[in-house]
Parts: sequence; C-alpha cells; structure tokens
Amino acid sequence: MASGMLNGHVEPRFEPLRDVLETHLASGAECGLSVTVNLDGDTVVDVYGGYADEARTRRWEPDTIVNVWSTTKTVTSLAVLMLADRGLVDLDAPVAAYWPEFAANGKAQVLVRHLMSHTSGVSGWDAPFALTDMYDLERSTALLAAQAPWWEPGTASGYHALNFGHLLGEIVRRVSGKSLTEFVATEIAGPLGADFQIGASKSDWARCAEIIPPPPLPFDMATMDPASVLFKTAVGPAAEAAAANTEGWRQAEIGAANGHANARSVARVLSAVTLGGTVDGTRLLSPETIEHVFREQAHGVDLFLGAPIRFGIGYALPETASIPYIPEGKICFWGGWGGSVIIMDLDRRLTIAYMMNKMQPGIIGSDNAAAYVSAVYQALG
Repeated sequence: MASGMLNGHVEPRFEPLRDVLETHLASGAECGLSVTVNLDGDTVVDVYGGYADEARTRRWEPDTIVNVWSTTKTVTSLAVLMLADRGLVDLDAPVAAYWPEFAANGKAQVLVRHLMSHTSGVSGWDAPFALTDMYDLERSTALLAAQAPWWEPGTASGYHALNFGHLLGEIVRRVSGKSLTEFVATEIAGPLGADFQIGASKSDWARCAEIIPPPPLPFDMATMDPASVLFKTAVGPAAEAAAANTEGWRQAEIGAANGHANARSVARVLSAVTLGGTVDGTRLLSPETIEHVFREQAHGVDLFLGAPIRFGIGYALPETASIPYIPEGKICFWGGWGGSVIIMDLDRRLTIAYMMNKMQPGIIGSDNAAAYVSAVYQALG
C-alpha cells in the first residue's frame, strides 16, 4: 500500500489511523515517522513516510532509523529484567550488591527497583556537568556512584531523564560482563532480528533521520529554586535536542536517550513484554518476571516532570490525569522527548509504537501520539 506520503501495510480496520497519519504528514505536523501495531503476535500496521531531514530532501525509507530519546529507557529496563529473570539480579536488592561503590554518600539502601522506577534520589549529576560529559561513560558513572541522593530514596519519583542508562547500564556491565550497548546488541536486538541499537554505528549514520528540535522547554530557570530536584535535574545536564545529530552523541552509550530505531524494531523488542516474554520462539522473559513491571513504586506528581505519574518497575503504568489517551488496564508504556511512544497492552496483547523526527512541545507525550493511539483503540472497539 502506498498512499500519498505514507507507505507500508495497514489492515482494513485500521484505515482511520492511516488517514490521521496522512493528514499530519500533509499538514507539516509531522516531518517523517514510522508506526507499527502488533496484535496477538501479528503485525496489523507497519507504515512509514515523510522525510528524514528538515530540508525534506531525503524520503523516510523502510530502514530509516532515528534517535528515540527516552523510548531507549524501555529497552534498558528490559535488559535488567532479563538479568532478573536469569536470577542474576534481585530487583529488591541494594544496588551496592552489584556495584559496591554506589553505596557511598548515603545510598547503601537504594534498591535496584528504585533506579528502575525513578525513585532513587539520583535523577541527574551534581553541577557543574555538561551534556558532553555523559559521553565519558566511566567518569560519569563514577560521579553518580559518589554523589548523595537529592531526596529520600523510595519516597517519590523524580524522573531520571538522562542518567537512567548510566545507572542501570553499570548494573548490566557488572553482572553480565557486557556493556549495555553490547548486551542490547547480542542478547536482545540480535536474537530478535530487531534494528535497535544504543547509539548508532558509523555505518548506519547515512540512514539516520535528522532530529528536528522542539520549541524550548517551558522552564524559567531564573525563577526556579536552585535546591529543587527540578532545577538540579534540568541543569545536570541541560538537555540539547540538536546534540542528537552529532557524532559524539551517536558514538556514546546513553541508555536513557540515544537508542536508534524505528517503530517496527521498537515494537518487536517490547512485544516481549506484551506477549508473555517470548517473540516468535525467542524467549527473553518469563511471565513471572513480567509481573514485577506492575508492582507500583510511585504514584504522584513527579519531582522533575511536574505531572502525576505512576511508575511500576521499569515502565510507567496508566495515569489518566496526565496521559488520558492510554486506557486503564494491565498496560505499561513510556515514550521519548518530542512525542514518540511505545505501549504494551497485556489485556489486549497489543503493542503500539510510534517514532518520528520532528519533536513536539512538552515533555510527556504529544498531541500527535494521542491522535494515533486513540485511533488504534477506536479501531479495536
């Protein structure tokens, strides 16, 4: 099927979704995108279209990949859950059981599940700390181990915007002997044949879509309390969307934010959660381990995001006050800065993935994501 700027496959009942996507591409609300819907193990929607660059000179191709920002966190969490499934990590154990240096400065009682639910008290780096400082994995990870928590661990969530992968990646490395980048490549993407990587290999740069930054975040740093978790996370380090187009970013391991993929590959990887742990005969998790995802760890206004969020272990759980287009039920999800989203609906055995290059305003979700997810659920009735 090829219609207008959209290419790929759509089962007839999801034609309204195709119409919404076509409208957004035609209006300029989107530049380039991919959307995949998997239902009970079958791909019922797999579409892509638009342009891979802001100048609109490169078409978005079937193998175009893009920096997916915090959608990366969903794969990083999956890696830790896989180690838990193998009995190599106890989600309720102290982080220091696997990473002894992390016990410093009052963090001896921070648990693995606290890292995975953004409740550890370590939501960023103590200033001064620049975005490019993250690229030095060894030094930046050692700094996190040495610093004190910014609030009492386990009492509230404060979104670990850019350091989530440094924290959990170090556990992966200590336990498996593989870097997070290597673990994802050999234990997740490779076995599933999924086009997902932390960072982007130089040989793949030509097929990377250009990130188009959003309007500035709605933060007035001048009026913020410098002692607040919001301020300290926002400056530790300050996020720069355009950095995603640089060589340094692509070569780094940033398990919170520099995964490169498209909707098809993200849906394939995360359908492991939706479908009981096994994708086309490749087992990543047991159903018992998946149940840990739904153990609520925090439910309230997030200290960084400023909106009510429910976190289980590794993923967010439905919270209709802040994300009304995701229904109640046995669902877990997250997304990326600018609007990408990955939803695992276990009740319906439904996985929805949307990745794009033109970033929308805000931090949580986007109007575009809301329109596409709503169209999927309406089609299902």
